[in-house]
Amino acid sequence: MDGNGRWAKGKGAARIFGHKNAIEAVRQVIEASGELGIKHLTLYAFSTENWGRPKEEVDALMELLVNTLQKEIGSLHKNNVKLSTIGNTSQLPLDCQNNLAQAIDGTKGNTGLNLLIALNYSGRWEIIKAAKELAEKVKAGVIETHTIDEHMFSQLIETKNIPDPELLIRTSGEMRISNFLLWQIAYTELYVTPKLWPDFRKEDLYEAICEYQKRERRFGKVLTPIA
Repeated sequence: MDGNGRWAKGKGAARIFGHKNAIEAVRQVIEASGELGIKHLTLYAFSTENWGRPKEEVDALMELLVNTLQKEIGSLHKNNVKLSTIGNTSQLPLDCQNNLAQAIDGTKGNTGLNLLIALNYSGRWEIIKAAKELAEKVKAGVIETHTIDEHMFSQLIETKNIPDPELLIRTSGEMRISNFLLWQIAYTELYVTPKLWPDFRKEDLYEAICEYQKRERRFGKVLTPIA
């Protein structure tokens, strides 16, 4: 979800103004995903690198997260959305942790869309964490090095019980992954739109999915006969 700061700058406002106006985009994408029967939706809300932003912006983002969770819990229930998180949330401010815990516990019985919010997350952090866990298991004699495979590694990452993404949507026209789900997106289809995130709406999600449906996913294989 990229482009909040540039969207605000274009309107002569502070960056946090862009973050606040991005909430409607989040709301519409969640609703549309539920309506379309999408099983899992992951939103990259705050990376480990984002701590390097100005303190005023980070503090405002954390406050916005708390307020949004409090306001949107009813909407999550209405749309049968189950909330989850990935990332090192233990480093977030306590009020954020508490509100997250309440929202996660309050929606755990919902059976519709599984909404994952990536908070204090990075793909490299996740991979290193899994590698350390494997190293500890080898050291303790629980497993042997030659038994390590993709399945074993996948059981130690943040999304261990969730299928790898089929489609990754990048807003604002930036042609990079930005440390997001690096293990999981090995064969994910990428869709880049120049639209800034605060302007993203249901119709933009539909357009991305329609483009995805035109593609042939080969996973490194040849699916169509070669003449």
